[in-house]
Amino acid sequence: MTKSTPVRTEAAPLVVRTLAELRTLTAGWRRAGETSALIPTMGALHQGHLALVRVGQKHARRTVTSIFVNPTQFAPHEDFARYPRDEAGDVALLASVGCDAVWAPSVEEMYRPGAATRIIPKGAGLGLETDFRPHFFEGVATVCCKLFSQSEANFAIFGEKDYQQLCVVRQMVRDLDLPIEIVGMPTVREADGLAMSSRNRYLTPADRQTAVLIHKVIVEVAAKVKAGTSLDAATDEATATLAAAGFNTDYLAVREAQTLHPWQPGSSNPPRVLVAAWLGKTRLIDNV
Repeated sequence: MTKSTPVRTEAAPLVVRTLAELRTLTAGWRRAGETSALIPTMGALHQGHLALVRVGQKHARRTVTSIFVNPTQFAPHEDFARYPRDEAGDVALLASVGCDAVWAPSVEEMYRPGAATRIIPKGAGLGLETDFRPHFFEGVATVCCKLFSQSEANFAIFGEKDYQQLCVVRQMVRDLDLPIEIVGMPTVREADGLAMSSRNRYLTPADRQTAVLIHKVIVEVAAKVKAGTSLDAATDEATATLAAAGFNTDYLAVREAQTLHPWQPGSSNPPRVLVAAWLGKTRLIDNV
């Protein structure tokens, strides 16, 4: 059996590795009148990802989870090479929730030789993450647009943990008139409040205990802003609290939830508190 041949056991989702196979599969679903939902991931799955699959199942008859560690959203100094990978474990987890298919292309299948087209998002894609990772949303937007085209899914399910990413994807779909509905799902958290993330695997046991502070701090910022504390006072105090605990904060900001423009007290637009901070060698992001 060749590597590119779809493989399915009785309980496991169908694993497809070429675009031709994916298109054949999803075309069959459409001929049968079945809708589909795409769950884009980079693998190293956890219960948060499985929750996304369950949301997809509520919206569509079929679900396909992509597993692709996208090199174009990593800078040379970032963690592409060591990003956690466990396809066998991921497929087993997806089988446990009844996911129909896994789209697991190689880098060469996703980016054919000579590929030169990129999407460069503005608007919601400016500031915050791009102040520190200027390449990031170009890679995200391009690969998501490709995934939407490849799967021809009716829905795509994203978690709110990567909130700016969700805003960028929604903006891209709206601006380019893509025929897919983006569904956002509230962040799935550990029992102590830490947002579930594949990169949590990098945390040392001691850092894992400290990491929960990042969520507590932004919850406090939200409460203070709601009570009338000035934005600068609330965010400066929170940044100092994180620094005292060993965090190195990239940003901690209060933004309009829909546009990510700076939020002003008295605005009718709901605010969102967003943070990105390093703890040791692990970069954590969260929002409330």
